[in-house]
Amino acid sequence: MMTIQLRRTYHAAGTNGQLSLQGQPVCGTIELPWRGNRQMVSCIPEGRYRLYRHTFPKHGDQLGVAHVPGRAGILIHPGNDARQDLRGCIAPVTTLTGPGTGISSRAALERLKALVYPAMERGEEVWLVVVEGTVVSDR
Repeated sequence: MMTIQLRRTYHAAGTNGQLSLQGQPVCGTIELPWRGNRQMVSCIPEGRYRLYRHTFPKHGDQLGVAHVPGRAGILIHPGNDARQDLRGCIAPVTTLTGPGTGISSRAALERLKALVYPAMERGEEVWLVVVEGTVVSDR
């Protein structure tokens, strides 16, 4: 079993995070701000979620996030601005540039998939654990 941890920092304008595997940083993440788990406007709740490989005809392979309470269709996919590119999903980024923003998302996603897909191909379960984060007052 592989477990990837996501530790977040919550801002009013967006949520930033750090993905790590066995304590080693993998990449940053961006998401929408926390808004009570409301569909299309909020990041997902903290918790433990199984990841799966999902192939779209138009967008190719993406990572799906299973069994998010009250949500469906949550993915880990490219995006550099949470407010413009995301509707509740998680975007990996190489560098965080501000609350809910980052750069080089496609490169970060490829790095993440290079770690996760071989484990999935070996039949291992891959889990995402979103842990309690820090709330930042942006004033």
